[in-house]
Amino acid sequence: MGGKACGRLLLAQLRTKSFFRLADVEFAMLEPSGDLSVLLKSELQPLTPNHLGMMLNIEKPTQSVIMDGVIQDEPLAAAGRGRGWLHKELDKLGVTKENVFLAQVDTHGELTVDLYDDKLKVSQLSERPALLATLKKCEAELEFFSLTTCLPQAKKMYEACSVQLTKVIQNLYTMLRT
Repeated sequence: MGGKACGRLLLAQLRTKSFFRLADVEFAMLEPSGDLSVLLKSELQPLTPNHLGMMLNIEKPTQSVIMDGVIQDEPLAAAGRGRGWLHKELDKLGVTKENVFLAQVDTHGELTVDLYDDKLKVSQLSERPALLATLKKCEAELEFFSLTTCLPQAKKMYEACSVQLTKVIQNLYTMLRT
């Protein structure tokens, strides 16, 4: 195959992988399978939580803990929860297990329910945003205390605690904001 044909083929394969500028590609290799492997230039590679020094929770599979009004004990245990917790959460939502078509516990341990009767409205509780707001309030109070105290030692302590709490909030932000 001639040089022009090879160049056109390379550009066509790059386009099928959504690379439209050859200048963005650091390295491309034609694999024995016929697939094209592409490495973008460093400055164009996607940003990951690791680049930002963020620690993320390991995602666990969502567990279906009630199906057709029947509690599923094995998935409930796999989610690290028990029947007592489940009944308490259902009480918070104002529903009984018999009215639940499907209830699931997500990777964060939160319960979501789908009822048989779609006309019934259930507010899906989420404690994470409330926790985030409480942490931010504590951070603001520490800042306020550091600004209003006259004691140098107390000022340093409040500032240090505020900095520590800011770091905690930054590390937990993606997990708590939803």
